Amino acid sequence: MITESIRTRFDREVAKYPPDQKQSAVMACLAIVQKDYGFVSREAENEIADYLGMAPIAVHEVTTFYNMYNQRPVGKFKLNVCTNLPCQLRDGAVALHHLEKKLGIAMGETTADGMFTLQQSECLGACADSPVMLVNDTTMCSFMSNDKLDQLIDGLKGAQG
Repeated sequence: MITESIRTRFDREVAKYPPDQKQSAVMACLAIVQKDYGFVSREAENEIADYLGMAPIAVHEVTTFYNMYNQRPVGKFKLNVCTNLPCQLRDGAVALHHLEKKLGIAMGETTADGMFTLQQSECLGACADSPVMLVNDTTMCSFMSNDKLDQLIDGLKGAQG
């Protein structure tokens, strides 16, 4: 699973740290694998653990702690809706349920066409802008009313045409 190209990128990341602290590159190594494969499998976690001299469970703990690492294939657009308490008080759950209805899937599922995966998220650090969501782990969307959610989904679908 870990190709020579991936190993070369791992080497570049590990070189940023003192030799006795190469485990510090674990998040970068996980990101590299995810960029190439779209998700981080248990096999990849084990190979990263071997490469960095870590226990496999230590790598798995990082993968499962952060929701930016996909543990299975996801849709082209991964939508993470914040449902922590401050966002819940400002319609975070309403936004999540609206998206479930619009996309015809439940939280944690991917649409049949492979276009959208819907997830709930822990705090995204923008409580005052709730409801908030993160698209593909990079684009923060704030004040997501049902109308704005509809526009976002329709726009993402339209971009594929």
